[in-house]
Amino acid sequence: MDELSASHPHNDHPDHADHDHDHDDHNHPGGLRGWLTELFRPHAHGYQATALDPAMSNERGLWAVKLSLIALLVTAVFQVIIVAISGSVALLADTIHNFSDALTAIPLGLAFILARRARNRRYTYGYGRAEDLAGAVIVLMILFSAVEVFYQSFQKLISPEPVRELGWVAAAAIIGFMGNEGVALLRIRVGRQIGSAALIADGLHARTDGFTSLGVLIGTIGVALGLPWADPLIGLLIGVTILIVVWGAAKDMWLRLMDAIDPEVTKLVEEKAAAIEGVLSVHDVAVRWLGHRQRAELRVTVDCQLPTLVSHRIAEDVRHELFHTLPTLAEVTVHIDPCECERSNNHHPAAHHAV
Repeated sequence: MDELSASHPHNDHPDHADHDHDHDDHNHPGGLRGWLTELFRPHAHGYQATALDPAMSNERGLWAVKLSLIALLVTAVFQVIIVAISGSVALLADTIHNFSDALTAIPLGLAFILARRARNRRYTYGYGRAEDLAGAVIVLMILFSAVEVFYQSFQKLISPEPVRELGWVAAAAIIGFMGNEGVALLRIRVGRQIGSAALIADGLHARTDGFTSLGVLIGTIGVALGLPWADPLIGLLIGVTILIVVWGAAKDMWLRLMDAIDPEVTKLVEEKAAAIEGVLSVHDVAVRWLGHRQRAELRVTVDCQLPTLVSHRIAEDVRHELFHTLPTLAEVTVHIDPCECERSNNHHPAAHHAV
C-alpha cells in the first residue's frame, strides 16, 4: 500500500519550531580558524531552519533579494564615481565585483517569483529547482567578475597609471565594506532561515566583497606610502579571493543540483520513522532539496496482519512526525511494506523492475 505524498499545512502546527535537536557532537575548530570558518562557511543544518510555509519563505527570500540589490547598487554607483576621478584599479576591481554581486539578485529574484507557482501536470514537483539553477548562474557570474578583475589588474601592472584622490578612494573602500557586510548578514541570515543554498552563497559572495573593499583600503595606504604597485597587486589578490569563493559556492550548488543531502538528515529521518508505534523497520530513505524546500520518500515495514486502515494510520503518523522534525519539508511519500512472515506469499512482485 502506498501513502501518497501531499502538501502539509505547516501553519496548522505552530509548535514546529519548538522541536530542538542536539548537535553537540559536531566538532568545530576554535580560535581564529574557527572564526574565519564560521565567517565564510556558516554552519547550519537544513532541519534547523525556521518552520516557514512555502509562501512565507518565498516572500522572505524575495524581500532579502530586493533590499540587498538596492544597497549594493547604491554602494557600487558611489564607487564608480570615485573610480572615474581616481583611476584606482583596485577600487575598479572591487566595483566590478559589487556590480556583479548586485546583478546576481536578478536570477535569484526570478527564481523566488517562479517558486510561487503551483505545481502542474508538466512541472509535477513545482518550480523550486529554478532557485538552484539561479545559484549556478550566480557562480558563473562571480567567475566572470574574477576574470575581469585579473584582466584590469594585469593591464595596470603593464601600463601603470597614478592613483589620484587617495582620500576618496579610502572612503569608497570603507563604504564598500560596510555596504557589503550589511548585505552579507541579511542574505546569510534569511538564507539559513529558509534553507536557501543560493541565497547563502550570494551572502558569502557579498561578505568576500566587503573584505576585498578592505583590501582596496590597504592598497590605497600602500600608494600613499610611495608604493604605486600596491594598487594593481591588491587587485590581483582580490581576484584570487573571488576564485576561492567561486570554488566553495560551486561545490554547494553541485551538491544541490545532484540531489545530495547531509547524511545526518537521512539518519534523522530513519530514527524518527522507526520510533513510530507499529513501524517494524525503515529502509530506502531518500531526501532532496528543491530550492529551499525538501522532498522525502521512504519505505516502512508493518505487521502484515494489520487492516488497511491501521497501516494507513501508521503511515500518517510517520509523515506527521517528519513534518515536525524537518521544518523545511514540503512533501513526503511513505510506502507501506507488509512483514514477510508468510514466506509463501510474493510480497514484491515488481522488485525485478527496481534499479
